[in-house]
Amino acid sequence: MDAKSTVFEVLKKEGEPMSAGQIAEKSGLDRKEVDKAMKQLKSEEAIVSPKRCYWSPKE
Repeated sequence: MDAKSTVFEVLKKEGEPMSAGQIAEKSGLDRKEVDKAMKQLKSEEAIVSPKRCYWSPKE
């Protein structure tokens, strides 16, 4: 599973907005990998930010 898929799965599983640091901790990925994956997910509009620096999957 690539980093983008892993990040998205962690967000879906947790069911609440998470910061990049929390995602990195839960997924076991490096923070830089998480940031890169989140950038891709944001450009695809797969994730949204309900509050500053926190992300969740788009409904």
